[in-house]
Amino acid sequence: MKILTADGYRESLGKLRPQVFAQGQKISQPAEHSLFQPHFNCAAMTYELALIPEYQDLFLADSHLSGERINRFTHIHQSREDLVKKVKMFRLAGQKTAACFQRCVGFDGLNAVYSVSYEIDQKYGTDYHWTPRGSS
Repeated sequence: MKILTADGYRESLGKLRPQVFAQGQKISQPAEHSLFQPHFNCAAMTYELALIPEYQDLFLADSHLSGERINRFTHIHQSREDLVKKVKMFRLAGQKTAACFQRCVGFDGLNAVYSVSYEIDQKYGTDYHWTPRGSS
């Protein structure tokens, strides 16, 4: 899968049809509304930074699930090094955006679900946790 660009991210927003209300009004196209542009611009910066060669060590990772190079914001932590790179990536993104870049909660939630699904499977003998075939 190709790494998404900032423009690709912005295009993907246009395909969404969320129900958004702000300041007492329904916002039919939040991706184009000036109220939300600062938020979308900060999130887009995380895609842009991943494509700059000097930042790729922090913003890209090799997925243990697909074997592909992916944006670290969609990566499941596999090591202490991943956690250190996450913190350094957050710092750099904060320095470049000077704002919240809108992706931390989803990133942490993804990792939490992955971890908890493993623990549930261990406790109850279920098979909710996904690992690549041939992995333990």
